[in-house]
Order: sequence, then C-alpha cells, then structure tokens
Amino acid sequence: MVQTEIINLFHEVGKVFQSISNASTYDSTKLAITATEYEDFENLLPMLERNNPWFTEQHTRLALGGIASWLNRTDLSTWAAQYPTSPKAPKTVAVIMAGNIPLVGFHDFLCVLIGGHQALCKFSSQDEALWKAILHILQSIDPRIQAHYTIASGKLTGFDAVIATGSNNTAISFKYYFDKYPHIIRQNRTSVAVLDGQETDEDLQKLADDIFSYFGFGCRNVTQLFVPQDFDVQRLFANFLNYSSWINHHKYMNNFDYYRALYLMNSESILENGFVIMRFNDLLHAPPAVVNCHRYQNLDEVEQIIASRNDEIQAVVGKNGIPFGASQCPGLSDYADGVDVMDFLSKL
Repeated sequence: MVQTEIINLFHEVGKVFQSISNASTYDSTKLAITATEYEDFENLLPMLERNNPWFTEQHTRLALGGIASWLNRTDLSTWAAQYPTSPKAPKTVAVIMAGNIPLVGFHDFLCVLIGGHQALCKFSSQDEALWKAILHILQSIDPRIQAHYTIASGKLTGFDAVIATGSNNTAISFKYYFDKYPHIIRQNRTSVAVLDGQETDEDLQKLADDIFSYFGFGCRNVTQLFVPQDFDVQRLFANFLNYSSWINHHKYMNNFDYYRALYLMNSESILENGFVIMRFNDLLHAPPAVVNCHRYQNLDEVEQIIASRNDEIQAVVGKNGIPFGASQCPGLSDYADGVDVMDFLSKL
C-alpha cells in the first residue's frame, strides 16, 4: 500500500474509533466494518476493565476519542507531507509499547506505517487484546495492511531500528540491548501546571481533567502544581469535585488510603478532601490519588525548576503553556519527549 492508501485506511478507522468513543449506535452508512465487528469491539471494553481495573471503559473510550481526532484525511495528509513520501529502502522497526494507559503506543505504530516502514509490534499485556481487535478492524477494512506489520512473540528478532517506551528501569535495559541499532528510548515523564492566581473556576475544572484522566498514569497527566505563595488551594479542591467518584474505584481508593496513612505517619504537610491528597513539595512525580503542590515566590523560580528538570517533564500546562484541559489532547506533531519520530524514521 502507498501512503495515500494507508491514510485513507486510517481515516476510516478514525470513524470507528470516534463512534466507539461516543458509545454511538452502529451506523452502516458511516462505518466500514460490519455490525458484528462493531459489537465485538464494544463487548471487549468491559472485558479489558475486568482484566485490568485501571483500564476502565471510560478511559478506553477517552483514549480512542483522542486518537480519532488525528485520524482524518486532511490532518494526516498535512502532517505526512512534511516528510519524505517514502523511504529509499523500507525498514522493519520494532515498536515496544508501554501499558500505563490504553493504546499509548498507537502514535508510534501510526508513524511507522505512514512513514513507509514495517512495524514489528511488541504489545503490553495490559492492552494486547485491544490492539488485536484494532488490527482486526484494520484488516477488515483493507486486508493489504497485513503486509505492513507483524506481532512479535518472544524474543525480538529481524528488526533494523527500535522505538521503545517503558519505565526508568526498563529504559536502562533497552539502551543496553538496542544500543547498536538506531533507536528512540523513552522513560518515565510527567507533566506540570503553572498557575498565576488569575485562573477562573472553569480553568481549574479543566485542570482537573489534566490531573485525573487515566487516574494520573499518563506522562501527560499533571502531577505537580506550581501556585503563587498566597493561592487559596481550597479553590482547587472545590473545582476537582467532578472526580470525587474516583474514590469508589477500589484500586484508586487503596492508593488514597495507603498514601494518606504513609504521609501522616511521616508527619508530612498534606491536605486532603476525601478523594485526593495534596502534598506540599517540589517533587514532579506522584502516585494515583496524590498531587504535588509547590508554592512559589516568583515565576523566575518556576522557570528555573522546569528548565533544570526538563528531561523529566512531558508537558507544561497553564501559564505560557498548554491550555488547561488540553494536556491529554496532543496533536500529530506533539511527539513524546520532543523527539520527532517521523524525522527519525525518514533517516533510517
């Protein structure tokens, strides 16, 4: 398949993703799959949640909707046009995917196929079933796509380059094993928000989306808040109430109870409102049910902290950064870790 045909295929897949994201009724006039295939995909979502309670139906639909926003002919064509149309010699690119949130490796997979290479996919066990369902949809719409990817089982072999995402520990192993290959190796990152005190309640409610979506597991989830010295943090609690039901999720509740007890035993400075703990420090990373908060004297101080820890930060929300509520809505060119995957692929 040539690039335009692959773009057309993903355009059709985007319609399916958007429909599933919205929990819409099957519409044969809009979707290029059968009613049975659509129903099978829908039935998969509760199964995913049973296998991994962190992957709720709500979050899987959210992930599908975010991806669907990319998958239209106009945006894909404009994005792809910035790079060489096809490689001189297509390569096999191993794509090792993380499993912190549903389909976190989709953008890498898309890049490899749009870039004219073949993907050797190593799925996370957390969403492997979801991936296989998506590959089935791709094949159903255009069987020729099967020639553009393979699924790795066991040890990775027969590849020319690697894109791997994992924890800080796995990244060390990845760098050791794949050092002789062209590679992109990613490790833990998180996101921060900078408030200047002029935020409206609507801004703070959108900030809650940046914090609580996917229970905080994504690298684009905000886990550190920089607020002015005199900022009333009770405003945050008041505007986070849309997510108070998270405490009814047993795994989230376990995190809340565990870390509240731990911090109290350690005599740490915290506030909590029954479903989220605010911890006052300058740490970037935080577990589910916890958000860090750092009071600053001036913005120069914040800029210095961010600059010094840039390799740990994925996105900056708020003051002079990404708009509140948009951290989980990256565009096609918002590459993880700021590394242009399409440029990397074009130079293989």
